[in-house]
Amino acid sequence: MKSLQIGDVTITSIIERDGPWRRPCDMFPAYDHEIGSEHLKTIEPETYDPVSGRMCITYQTFVVRTPKHLVLVDTCTGEDKGYPAPMDFDKQPWLDNFKKAGLSFEAITHVFCTHLHIDHCGWNTRLVDGRWVPTFPNAKYIFHKEEYAYWEAATKAGQNPPGNVWTYNCRPIVEAGQALLVDNTYELDETFTLTPTPGHSPRHVCVNITSKGQRAVVTGDMMHHPLQCREPTWSTIFCTDRAEAALSRRAFLERVCDTPTVLLPVHFPSPTAGLVKPHGKTFDYKYLR
Repeated sequence: MKSLQIGDVTITSIIERDGPWRRPCDMFPAYDHEIGSEHLKTIEPETYDPVSGRMCITYQTFVVRTPKHLVLVDTCTGEDKGYPAPMDFDKQPWLDNFKKAGLSFEAITHVFCTHLHIDHCGWNTRLVDGRWVPTFPNAKYIFHKEEYAYWEAATKAGQNPPGNVWTYNCRPIVEAGQALLVDNTYELDETFTLTPTPGHSPRHVCVNITSKGQRAVVTGDMMHHPLQCREPTWSTIFCTDRAEAALSRRAFLERVCDTPTVLLPVHFPSPTAGLVKPHGKTFDYKYLR
C-alpha cells in the first residue's frame, strides 16, 4: 500500500502475508457461483487469482502517524501462538517490515483492535521467558469492553475460542495495566473515533481517522473482499452473526458510497485504499491508484 495522507495524518502498512488464500465458495456460505463468476470478471484484478481460483487476502497492520501519537490498528497474527495450518505461515515478514518502516516497539503509543480474532491482535503480545508480555511496552491498547468480555467469558466457559485470543493476546495486556476497555463513544482525540459494525464479531468496530476535513476508515473485517461490496449479504464462515454482519456492512457502505471517505480494509491486497461507488442496487470498490 502506498503511504496515504489524511490531513496531518500519515497512514502506511506493515504486511505479514499476502497472495492467494481461499476460494470464494469456501469463504462465503451464501456464495452463488454463477453470480460470483460474473463479478470476478470486473472487480479489482489484484483481489483474485484466476489460476488458483482463490481470492487474494492480505494480513496487514496500519501504522497511523499523527502530530501527537504513533498508532497501530490491528496487529495481524503474531508469532509463537502455535496455530495450525494454514495459520502457521512465517511471521518474520511482519517483524522485518516493522523494522524497515523505521519503527521500534517502544515508540508505539496506542494499539487499536477492531475486534479480537486471531489475525487482528496477534502481535499484541510476545513470548518472553515463557510468559506472554505486551509487545509494545509504552502503548495503551484499546479494546471494546463488550468484545473483550465476550472472549473472556468464552474462554472461562471452556469453549476454546479460535487461537485462544483472550489468554494469549488480551489478558496479558490487562494484567500489565496497559488496556483501555472502551465503548462505542470512545475518542482518542479529534483524530480517532469508532463506528460500531457488529456481526463479524460481537462488538466489531471500524476505526475512523479524520484530519482537516478528510476521513479514512480502517474497516477491520467488516468486509474481507470486494465481492462483499457487490453482494453485501455474503457474510463469511468466521462471522459470529452472519445476518447482523450483513446489515452492518450494507448500512456502512450506504453511508460512505459516492463520498470522499477512503476505506482501508485490512485484508484487501495492495493498493488496499479505495472508495465505494454505486453498482446498480449495491456497491463497487475502486482502488486509489
